[in-house]
Amino acid sequence: AQDPALVLRFSCLAENLAKHIAIMSKAIFDQIEAAVKSKGAELVKMGGAVFQLVISDAGEDGKFCIDLKNGSGATKSGEGDKPDVTITMADADFVAMSQGKLDGMQAFMSGKLKISGNMMLAQKLGPILESAR
Repeated sequence: AQDPALVLRFSCLAENLAKHIAIMSKAIFDQIEAAVKSKGAELVKMGGAVFQLVISDAGEDGKFCIDLKNGSGATKSGEGDKPDVTITMADADFVAMSQGKLDGMQAFMSGKLKISGNMMLAQKLGPILESAR
């Protein structure tokens, strides 16, 4: 039989860990949001698309849409209306890629990065993440 107190402690630990994990990507989402606010027109020229980011292990908090197609750009937590490309990664991999520690092409080839929609647009995300740093 399982010790109910131990099971409860473990589930609390897992819940706290999940919240902490989501926070890692959230910091990068905040950087991207600030960059779009400060230099949106420049990023729209670089991007020219609507990017949907999905952090696979962060639930609803892990969805972030970057509109670099319309006006001077915009960001939104959650899902965008009609993304041109959707990029799905685990939190740690997204953080590593945005810090320049994980190459996007290597991540894609190894299955750490999944792309749906216009794959060519995904290549534009690297320079956009760099300018958000």
